[in-house]
Amino acid sequence: MSAKWKKFLSYYRPYMKGFITDMCLALIGAGTSLVIPLIIRYITGTVLTNGYTGAENTILLLFLLMLGLLAVEFGCNYFIAYVGHMVGAHMEYDLRNELFTHYQKLSFRFYDDQKVGSLMSRVTNDLFEITELYHHGPEDLMISAIKLIGSLIILCTINVSLALVALIPIPFMIVFATILNRKMRRTFKKNREKIAEINTRMEDSLSGIRVVKSFTGEDMEIHKFTEGNDMFLASKRDNYRYMAIYHAVLWCITGLITVTVAAVGATMIGKDALTLQDLIAFLLYINNFTEPIRKLVNFTEQFQNGMSGFERFYEMICIEPDIEDAPDAKLLENVRGDIDFTDVTFSYGGNPTREANVFSHLNLHIDAGEYVALVGHSGVGKTTICSLIPRFYEPTNGTIRIDGKDITSVTQKSLRQKIGIVQQDVYLFAGTVIENIRYGRPDATYEEVVAAAKRANAHEFIMELPNGYDTDIGQRGVKLSGGQKQRISIARVFLKNPPILIFDEATSSLDNESERVIQDSLESLAKDRTTLVIAHRLTTIQNAKRILVLSENGIEEEGTHEELLKKNGVYAGLYQTYS
Repeated sequence: MSAKWKKFLSYYRPYMKGFITDMCLALIGAGTSLVIPLIIRYITGTVLTNGYTGAENTILLLFLLMLGLLAVEFGCNYFIAYVGHMVGAHMEYDLRNELFTHYQKLSFRFYDDQKVGSLMSRVTNDLFEITELYHHGPEDLMISAIKLIGSLIILCTINVSLALVALIPIPFMIVFATILNRKMRRTFKKNREKIAEINTRMEDSLSGIRVVKSFTGEDMEIHKFTEGNDMFLASKRDNYRYMAIYHAVLWCITGLITVTVAAVGATMIGKDALTLQDLIAFLLYINNFTEPIRKLVNFTEQFQNGMSGFERFYEMICIEPDIEDAPDAKLLENVRGDIDFTDVTFSYGGNPTREANVFSHLNLHIDAGEYVALVGHSGVGKTTICSLIPRFYEPTNGTIRIDGKDITSVTQKSLRQKIGIVQQDVYLFAGTVIENIRYGRPDATYEEVVAAAKRANAHEFIMELPNGYDTDIGQRGVKLSGGQKQRISIARVFLKNPPILIFDEATSSLDNESERVIQDSLESLAKDRTTLVIAHRLTTIQNAKRILVLSENGIEEEGTHEELLKKNGVYAGLYQTYS
């Protein structure tokens, strides 16, 4: 058995009790449907042989027996439809949880190459049909097998020749279904890919709706979305064409079986080779014989649809996180804040050639509590250096240590808990102000949140909002100004209270007044903490204890603001350009 099928079947394990009960009731329900035609045959062929007189009581008892069997079948079908579906829904729930949890384990390198809409599609659309497949798959196979085998045996006991007539089309159906299934499987997978593309375009357009409207790009977005929708429609057209052929041919063949049996049976009655009662019973069982074939036709479509979604799920779940905790990883505790880069080389493509490297053989020591600024032109690796410390990326070569401990020897969670990051592009979650600040420490009290907001110079404007700390700020904090969003993000870090800070151009997009307020907050936050600052506005880092000037060759210059200006080198040129 392949690894994919083992994975598929593993989701049944927690729900085996409900699944086995469902299968047992499916077996009982299928069995009762086979008994009722036998009773009808007995009534027409035996009870009524000598007329209706004297047979009333027997017919009544048999009628009550059939009602009892129908009640049993009703109970079985209800359980199958409700409890059985819930078993499938729980399994879909587990799949969705596992996939989302897996997303959380993947590193920045993975997300650099992915589109959010496509990832969302795998969590939603791709798993939508899996409930029906998990529930109906084994159940339909069980019911179909019982009805097919049971009705075939009974048909043979009635008349072997007529039973063979009914079996003639079956091999053709199997060959036809096998060929069409392969084509349908490809179209179902293509449909999944196209709907993922549509979701990606829609998510991209709606997330950037303000840019769209500011550039009057509505028509362009509609055009791009329509192109994707057209491709989806084309893939659906192929899919439905194969499905139409598949259903039409197989349903025609099952109908042909009934018609052929009726015609051959009538001929046999004319030749005294078959009784009318046997033909009636035979036709009743032909329905039991063809119904599971129709069910299998429907199941085939369901199976292909569900499996195409599962395959896309499995493709994603098989992607191994490129950054994982070591088996013996320990907690990072009692952090002072010393940081060391030893012979560190990094390439985004993982290709350790000089041409592909962002920087090579970088050596850097930062003392605990030191305030260090990183400056340089775009692309020289300022943000990359800061991203390597919390292990958002792994260096191609070299070692990074905090307080002398290799960061690969400690757990990622404990490492990142000791690092606070304030970025230029602030991300706030949909929800309230207090929920976003509390993201820094979910168990914080209201008083602790307020204290953090005050230290970030955010309390005053928060209290002016309609509902204070309970004000809903909209998607990505759209109801707040840039400076307000930045102060909330700083309050979030104050609440987290980490010993190491990273400011990634935290004030570069703000106006002068907001920048002064934010700068005060940042300096308050940085006090007595190891702090790395990436800045384009060099006026904001003049008080830095040490400024590192990065270039394509690594650390080009190093010193205080005054020392670097006296050198009249790269930093002096940057200062004249950006100050």
